[in-house]
Amino acid sequence: MNGDVEFLIASALAARQKAYAPYSRIQFGASLLTLSGKIYSGCNVENASYGLTICAERVALFTAVSAGERSFRCLVVAGQSAENSYPCGACRQVLAEFCGDLPIILVGEKGDRISTSLKELLPHTFRIFKDR
Repeated sequence: MNGDVEFLIASALAARQKAYAPYSRIQFGASLLTLSGKIYSGCNVENASYGLTICAERVALFTAVSAGERSFRCLVVAGQSAENSYPCGACRQVLAEFCGDLPIILVGEKGDRISTSLKELLPHTFRIFKDR
């Protein structure tokens, strides 16, 4: 998966450049690798009604789910630095709907990286059905 990770990082950094962030001025990109080997990317899209803003992680996930994907291998989130690239709580919970655990790599525009996982970031998910 090493080659996949480097490509995912490049893809997330490229998606970051497409972000629409006129309010926070903080751009994020995300790339999600599916079990089938496809990559789906997304960027944050802000709105004047800030609650309607959508994060890069959810754009990537929703695009993948819309294409019929349901199984995922890895997520890369790209921000200005790895330390400011952690998924928000809403993204963590939405990811948990589809991923019991998921390797997550946080990357900054200068190449700094942090490796973590969804279970590490959200150890106690909200679930109605135990089999998902």
